[in-house]
Amino acid sequence: MSATQKVNLLGLSPEKLVEFFESIGEKKFRATQVMKWIHQKGAESFEEMTDVSKKLRAKLEGICEIRAPEIVEQNISTDGTRKWIIRTEGGMNDCVETVLIPDGDRATLCVSSQVGCSLDCSFCSTGKQGFNRNLTPAEIIGQLWIAIKSFGPMDPNGPRRVTNVVMMGMGEPLMNFEPVVDAMILMMHDNAYGLSKRRVTLSTSGVVPKIYELVKRTDVSLAISLHAPNNPLRDELVPINRKYPIEELLEACQHYLDNLPDKRHITIEYTMMAGVNDQEQHARELAHLLKDLECKVNLIPFNPFPHSGYEKPSNNQTRRFQKILADDGYTVTVRTTRGDDIDAACGQLVGDFHDKTRRSQKYIELREIGDQS
Repeated sequence: MSATQKVNLLGLSPEKLVEFFESIGEKKFRATQVMKWIHQKGAESFEEMTDVSKKLRAKLEGICEIRAPEIVEQNISTDGTRKWIIRTEGGMNDCVETVLIPDGDRATLCVSSQVGCSLDCSFCSTGKQGFNRNLTPAEIIGQLWIAIKSFGPMDPNGPRRVTNVVMMGMGEPLMNFEPVVDAMILMMHDNAYGLSKRRVTLSTSGVVPKIYELVKRTDVSLAISLHAPNNPLRDELVPINRKYPIEELLEACQHYLDNLPDKRHITIEYTMMAGVNDQEQHARELAHLLKDLECKVNLIPFNPFPHSGYEKPSNNQTRRFQKILADDGYTVTVRTTRGDDIDAACGQLVGDFHDKTRRSQKYIELREIGDQS
């Protein structure tokens, strides 16, 4: 078996790791041993696994590997935000971005799920770059592995270096369903990273059928990239709304909440763009729209990127919008822009990859036409 055919144990879910060890004639408990070594102690080779027999270590060395994505570049913002550009299995020009945002005793990792994004939200820089492929489970969980190891040797008994994970990086997570679910299961497993289900959040633009499927597989927290209080505006900003309109999306959200084992809320993400969706009438419409859904609202002032055509709203306008929702009983937060000096803020992740959709080229051509007019 060649090195390129070796099984990468980094990306195997607990269930699949057990199946693998049974397939090579080993006991189930070996899966637990190896999982702890990889995900809790950060082992990069089988020689490090001292409580595994030499015979088994040699066997694993011949057919397996522990391989995370390659770090191409690491940038640290003046506010402490860290951004990694990582090269995926696609090769030299297939890179995605991962961002770690510290906040007191919390550290939230924003994880990518696709090389580019299969959707085309009009206000998102990632979406304008087009799409290449889905990430593998190893490439998804590898982002968490890289972030934790960036602080030094992993220590299961030490302080938690990443307290929260949000699937809000490059890509639409529900369009890469199985690898994302496998990775999130690892994030929450006691023998891996042990994160609480309330501290792992999947953000979706509204792939409605997959929301119904998701609640059958996991009980992570759910966030919805809404960005508009009505269908005509959302059709323009979030094109998938033309297939799954707001009414169907909110119905799926309610189904998700109703089928969780505990009481939870949905996080509604709302990127505010000056003169587009930030007016008082939009706030009142949003308050009415969400009245029957257990939710909180996260307002995100637009983070500019070249030729987007959108602008950030004023602080006063953002506060007026927030007050209307708060006065109607909603919990409303305004996301602080973090890491914008290293292009790590929400909506700014772009990576570097071959765009199979040619969307990036079309976007560049339209920008050039606009510059000439």
